[in-house]
Amino acid sequence: MTSSTFDVVRGSAASRSALVAAMLLIALAASLPFWGESSWMREFVEIACYLIFAMMWNLLAGYGGMVSIGQQAFFGFGGYVMLMLGNFLGLNPFLAIPLGAAAAALIAVPVSFVAFRLSGGYFAIGTWVIAEVFRLSFANVSAVGGGSGTTLTALRGIDKATRESTTYWMALACVVAAIALVYLFLRSKRGLALLAIRDNEVAAESQGIPVARMKLAVYVVAAFGAGMAGALYFVGNLRISPDAAFSVNWTAFAIFMVVIGGIGRIEGPLVGALIFWAMNKFLSDFGTWYLLGLGLLAIVVTIFFKQGLWGFAQQRWGWSLFPTQRRLVLSAPSNEKRSAPVSSAPHLEIPAHAKHQ
Repeated sequence: MTSSTFDVVRGSAASRSALVAAMLLIALAASLPFWGESSWMREFVEIACYLIFAMMWNLLAGYGGMVSIGQQAFFGFGGYVMLMLGNFLGLNPFLAIPLGAAAAALIAVPVSFVAFRLSGGYFAIGTWVIAEVFRLSFANVSAVGGGSGTTLTALRGIDKATRESTTYWMALACVVAAIALVYLFLRSKRGLALLAIRDNEVAAESQGIPVARMKLAVYVVAAFGAGMAGALYFVGNLRISPDAAFSVNWTAFAIFMVVIGGIGRIEGPLVGALIFWAMNKFLSDFGTWYLLGLGLLAIVVTIFFKQGLWGFAQQRWGWSLFPTQRRLVLSAPSNEKRSAPVSSAPHLEIPAHAKHQ
């Protein structure tokens, strides 16, 4: 009598091919400062900031179920901390980028005590109010230029070519790190716990999942990523102001990218960021027509592609570059493996979070 065995499969042929392609693309991108134009590097830095910010919003809302329209609070806070460390303490602004992100994560802990008293739509509006408090607070600090803002003077001693190439490499490293950390987090047990909380908090807590602690951890991680994006953006921009740092447009554009690409999927912000960059590159000269085009595209996608463009492709063709679900594969009995190839063995796939798929 023979017995069958089960194997847990987490990757796929597409994901392995995507990993190889991504490594080659990263190697090619890292060489851009040696042969590319400076305008290309500036555009990449800008879209990288949007992408990192959108990924953090997707982690918070798409996976954690906490819809926020005030994440720009941590974006601007990270930028201001970076500037103060560079201008006032003489720290290299490139080294101050992770410190600005860490400061945003730290300030997110006391902010969460206020934000988590709210839920649903009240939570979303409450985060926006918190961001406005941040904006008004920095607008009244004369040391950082008040309402008109100030310039990052710590980079004056660095020539333009070195500054642009270093900023570009920092942006590339931050993008790779953000994607890798989010992917590894979602593949872990904590990622499964986060999805359970998003689907049903009561059921998740009844299974022993520490809901409050998990939500706080995700909120802090999202704040860290937003702060990193803000510090990186203003290193490249060389100037900061409260209206630019704490503008609600940051969250609006992040929501646009996530919804267009596919909320609750790692690939969603990537696809959405590429579409947003293309529209911004080729249609921004049309003024208000450009904004109408963004709105029209968002309406079309939400009506006809409710899971986003990548979500539609994933459901239609099974594409998954960053598989986070676990598949239980029924292998052939041990005495039959010699007579039958492994590929012909029957298999049973059980998604780890069926509702997410």
